[in-house]
Amino acid sequence: MAIKPGMGRKSSSKNPPILSHEFVIQNHADIISCVAMIFVVGLMDESTSPFASAFISLHHNVSGEEPSRENPLGKPFSYVAGIKDYCAIFFYTLTCIIMHAIIQEYILDKVSKKLHLSKFKLSLFNESGQLIVFYIFSFVMGANVILREGYLSKFSQLWEGFPNHPMSFQHKLFFIIQMAYYLHMLPELYFQKVKKEDQQSKIVHSICGFSIVCIAYTLSFQRIALVLLTLHYLGETVSHIIQLIGVFDRDEKLVSVRLVNNVTFVFVRFTAMVIGVLTLYYGVAAESALRAYAALVGLMALQGYLIYSFITEELRATREAKREAKQLQQQQQAKKSKAAKEKAKKKKESDLPEADQSPSPVKSKAK
Repeated sequence: MAIKPGMGRKSSSKNPPILSHEFVIQNHADIISCVAMIFVVGLMDESTSPFASAFISLHHNVSGEEPSRENPLGKPFSYVAGIKDYCAIFFYTLTCIIMHAIIQEYILDKVSKKLHLSKFKLSLFNESGQLIVFYIFSFVMGANVILREGYLSKFSQLWEGFPNHPMSFQHKLFFIIQMAYYLHMLPELYFQKVKKEDQQSKIVHSICGFSIVCIAYTLSFQRIALVLLTLHYLGETVSHIIQLIGVFDRDEKLVSVRLVNNVTFVFVRFTAMVIGVLTLYYGVAAESALRAYAALVGLMALQGYLIYSFITEELRATREAKREAKQLQQQQQAKKSKAAKEKAKKKKESDLPEADQSPSPVKSKAK
């Protein structure tokens, strides 16, 4: 699978030199696929299987049994966080880079070519397109774990037995994929040739996302973190869908749909704070007060920052809309004023004797 030049890349009829920057950028998915295949092939040999399985399989099983004659079905595995998880995070980071390239080439690039978007809207389209896939996938996976574990039917499971909260296979895989995805954003800045002035926000998003998920995962807050992340991804999915609608809606006929995003944002933030207070202040605090209060302060600070950013963005969008409306009104008034002046001039000339009127171009040429 050869990766075509994406956004911001200059296509060339000549093949770039091997191992040059352009060669790596154009073929990074193939190169990383080969690296990932080394680990997969390593599973086939007994001597290399333990090393390869450290990157592909999930480790730190604290319960569960393999199927046997006495117990043909075995016993479901339960996992905890551990140092070997970072090997799995590395492998799944490679997988995220490969999936990013596939989505970009086979979906986003094909659609964007038919839309003929400006550079600014093309950047928004590619960013939202990639994030929507991740957010929908994460929301569905998280919601599936929540329903399987029964967190909705028995809310007290979010804090009962803290900090001994073993995870099911899908629960642990959810966190591994989350951390891998946020890490893969950093090399994508190079692969996608993101401009330096646009890198800061993406770097902050990557580092903050990885750090928050990693801290919650390591400090045994996996259950509440799963619920809050799933809820957060619901709001982010709606937000980026609205942003994509804005890209397609060139005449701005669907501006009213932004109200859906506002309602969803308020619902997600309010629900996240309520769940955080109930779980951390009234639940976890009974087992570990210091850790619970620190987590609650961090959660409230994060929600406050998201609310502040949302309000700031809405005010900025409102000011821009008013400015554009004012400019449009001024242009219309200028056109009306110009038309009125021309009309008055023609009327004034029509009142003059024929000899004093300005000659028309046709008559001038005839003369």
